[in-house]
Amino acid sequence: MENSEGVKIESTVVTEEPLISALDIALFVVIITVAYFWYFKRDKQSSSSEKKPYTIQPSSLSSIEQTSNSSFIKKLKSTGRSLVVFYGSQTGTAEEFAGRIAKEGARHKMKGMVADPEECDMADLVEMKEIQKSLAIFCIATYGEGDPTDNAMDFYEWLQNGDADLEGLNYAVFGLGNKTYEHYNEIAIYIDQRLEELGATRVHEIGLGDDDANIEDDFVSWKEKLWESVCSHYGIEETGEESNIRQYKLVDCSEVLPERIFSGEISRLKSYENQRFPFDVKNPYLSKIAVNRELHKSGDRSCMHIEFDIDGSKMRYDTGDHVAVYPKNSSELVDKIGELLNADLDAVFSLLNTDEESSKKHPFPCPCTYRTALTYYLDITSNPRTHIMKELIEYASDPKDQEKLKLMASSTPEGKKEFHEWILRDNRNIVHILEDLPSVKPDLDHLCELLPRLQCRYYSISSSPKVYPKSIHITAVLVNYTTSTNRVNKGVATNLLAQLIPTNDELPQPTIPIYIRRSQFRLPPKSQTPIIMIGPGTGLAPFRGFIQERDYARKEGREIGEMVLYFGCRKKDEDFIYENELQEYVANRTLTKLHLAFSRDQPEKKYVTHLLEQNADELWNIIGEKSGHLYVCGDARSMAKDVHSIIVKVVMEKGQMTNSQALNYVKKMEQQKRYSADVWS
Repeated sequence: MENSEGVKIESTVVTEEPLISALDIALFVVIITVAYFWYFKRDKQSSSSEKKPYTIQPSSLSSIEQTSNSSFIKKLKSTGRSLVVFYGSQTGTAEEFAGRIAKEGARHKMKGMVADPEECDMADLVEMKEIQKSLAIFCIATYGEGDPTDNAMDFYEWLQNGDADLEGLNYAVFGLGNKTYEHYNEIAIYIDQRLEELGATRVHEIGLGDDDANIEDDFVSWKEKLWESVCSHYGIEETGEESNIRQYKLVDCSEVLPERIFSGEISRLKSYENQRFPFDVKNPYLSKIAVNRELHKSGDRSCMHIEFDIDGSKMRYDTGDHVAVYPKNSSELVDKIGELLNADLDAVFSLLNTDEESSKKHPFPCPCTYRTALTYYLDITSNPRTHIMKELIEYASDPKDQEKLKLMASSTPEGKKEFHEWILRDNRNIVHILEDLPSVKPDLDHLCELLPRLQCRYYSISSSPKVYPKSIHITAVLVNYTTSTNRVNKGVATNLLAQLIPTNDELPQPTIPIYIRRSQFRLPPKSQTPIIMIGPGTGLAPFRGFIQERDYARKEGREIGEMVLYFGCRKKDEDFIYENELQEYVANRTLTKLHLAFSRDQPEKKYVTHLLEQNADELWNIIGEKSGHLYVCGDARSMAKDVHSIIVKVVMEKGQMTNSQALNYVKKMEQQKRYSADVWS
C-alpha cells in the first residue's frame, strides 16, 4: 500500500490488551513486599535502638545512673550539708577514718557525708565555694611504692594533669602511711600541696599517720586539733559532747527467701555459684587449690607452697604480680562471740544506712546471718581502735569496766598509755576484750556496725606465666604466736590455707576466692640485662618467678643476662626453701651466682646484708658498669633499709661519688625502675 507520496506503509493488525498485565501485577507485588519489609525492619531497628540503653544493655543504664549520682555537690546542696570527707583506701582504714570525721561534723554544726572519689566527679570541687561554710577533708593512704590507692587513682591524675581554679575551696588532709617505706605518705603530701597550688585554702595542717607506730593515736591527735582549727576558721562552737549516733539501723530479715541471703559473696549474690569474668576486687574467682605442700624440712615453723588453679578463668598474670586471697575467720572465734553475747548467730538481718543519700547502703553484703557476717565480712582478729572503746562504754554494766573503756577511749596521756599497753602490746582483739570485760554486752548488730571489714591478703606470686599459665603459686609462712596474756593468735589467711589440702580422690577439691593485683615489680624488658635479686625468707617468692622466666627464655635459645640471687634463712637443713630448684638453676647457668646466708648455722649470725657488704665489686659491676637492675623483696622495717644504705655506700666507694651524688644516683635508679622493692612491714 502506498500513499500519495509513493511511500510504502506496512499494515499491522492491532489487538486490544488489558491495562495491567500479569507481569505488572507480579512486579507490583514484589515492590510492595520490599517496601513493607524495608519500612518495618527500619522501624524495628529504630525502636530497638531507642530502647537499647534500658533493656538490651543494662550496663548503659548503670553508666547513666552512675553519672547522675556522681555529683557530690548536688547531694550536699539537696541535703543541707557542708562537709564532705573523701577517702583513698586500700585496706579500709582510710574509709573508717573518713566515716568518723563525717560523724563528728554534727558536733560542729557541719552535717557531713563520706564520699569515694572513684564514684564522684571530682571536677565539682570548683563548686564547693557555692556552699556556705563548706569543707572538704581528704583521708588518703599511700600504697605500694608511693602510689595512690586504686579508688583515688583518677583523682590523683586529675590533680596532676588539670589546672582547675579551686579558689574558695576549704580543705584539710590526713595521710595514712608507714615510715618503714621510702615514700612515706607521698600521695597525701602531694594532694595537700597541689590543692593549695590550685587556689584552695588549707584550714588545718596536714596530718601524717604512721601505721608502723600507732596510726590511731596519730589520727585522734590530728582530729582534735582539726576541729579546733575548723571552729576558729568558721567562727563556730562545739554543740557539746559527742553522742554515739548509729549510722545503720537494724532490719529483721527472718522472712527473706533463702536464695536472697548472702552467704559470703563479696558483692554479687550467688557470684560463687555463677562465676563471671572479669575477676577483680569485687568479683573474685573461686579457685581450686591444686597443690599445698610444706617447704620447711624441720623445725616448729611452717612455710607452705600453694598453687591456685586458674585454668578456664581467663585470668592472666605477669611475673612479679600479687594475688589477693579472701580469707574467713575461724569458726571457733565466731562461736565464741555468739556465746559471750548470748546471741543467735543464725538469725538473718540487714543493716541499712540511716542516711538515705549515701551511696553505701550497707556496711557489708546484706541480708545475711550474723554467722556469715562474723565469718566472711568483719575483722574480729585485729586490735580495735579507740572509737570502738567509746561505743562499748554504754554496754558495760560494771563501773570498773566502764571506767577502763572511758580511759582507753580518751586522748589523755594516761588513756593513750592504757590503750597502747592493754590493746596493742597485749594484742587483744574484740573477742579478748569481751572475755576480759565480762560486763560488756553490746548488741550484736551494733558490734557488726562497729567492726572494720575483713580485708583480703596479698601475696607475691612465686611463678612465671610463661611456665605456669594455668596456675598461680605463692609462698606463705604460717602465722601463729602467743601473746603476753598466753593466748594463741593465728593468722587469718595462712591458717585457713593450711587447712585447704587437695585430695587424690573424687571429692570436691578445696577452693578459695582470689584475684590478681597488678604490680610494678617487673623484669627488665631485655632478657640480656643483668639483675641482682635480694630476697631472704619468703622474699624469695617473686624471684622464683623471675628465674623461671629467664630459664624459659634460655631454653628458647635467647641470650639472658647475669642473674645473681642473695637468699638467707635460719638454717640450711631447716628452712632453705626451694633448695633443689635453685641448685638446678645454678647448674644450668640460668642463675649465675647464688649467695647464701644461714643466720643460725654458726656462732655469729650471718645475714644477706653481710654478704652484700663483702661483694661490693660485684654489685657495682652490675648496677654501675653494666646498668643492671637491682630488686629487693622482704621486710621493709630493717632489711630493705639496710640494703638501701649498703647500696648507697657501694655507689659512693666504687663509683667515687660523694654521699649526695650517691643518693642521687640511687634515686635515679629508682626513677628508671632499675632499683625496685616489693616489701612489707
